[in-house]
Amino acid sequence: MSSLIDDFQKLVLAGMGSTWRPDWDEWGMWLAAAVSLRGDCRRARVGAVILDENHRIVGQGYNGAAPGGPSCLAGDCPRAFTDVPPGSSYDTGQGACIATHAELNALLDAGVVRARGGVMYVMCKPCDGCTKIIRSAGIDRVMWPNGSWRDVSR
Repeated sequence: MSSLIDDFQKLVLAGMGSTWRPDWDEWGMWLAAAVSLRGDCRRARVGAVILDENHRIVGQGYNGAAPGGPSCLAGDCPRAFTDVPPGSSYDTGQGACIATHAELNALLDAGVVRARGGVMYVMCKPCDGCTKIIRSAGIDRVMWPNGSWRDVSR
């Protein structure tokens, strides 16, 4: 762990004396990347962070099974050992997965009231199921590397 912290401190110190700061979207994506390190999946580690309209962190989550439950990294997830394509059913058949997606975990952490009107930063494009939940929760904008969407109905 000290190596990771040392590398991060070098990055911060390299910016000292500079006037550069990440913009809010860059900062949100970096936070999501940091959260993704806790992901408990052999196929993908995904992190999600929700910022409110004042750029305050209101929720965070990563993909993984319920606390104290089975672990994909420990070999407990049947999906981990298949070649089913990303986006195929996570709930049934050969591709059944034990994890909850990062986006849902971030919404559970924040609660719908605090998340409403916010921006979600996530390390990959949300699947169709997560997209429906994100829209229902009232998130105004979602950003992922190389993509984003804004709910224009609000």
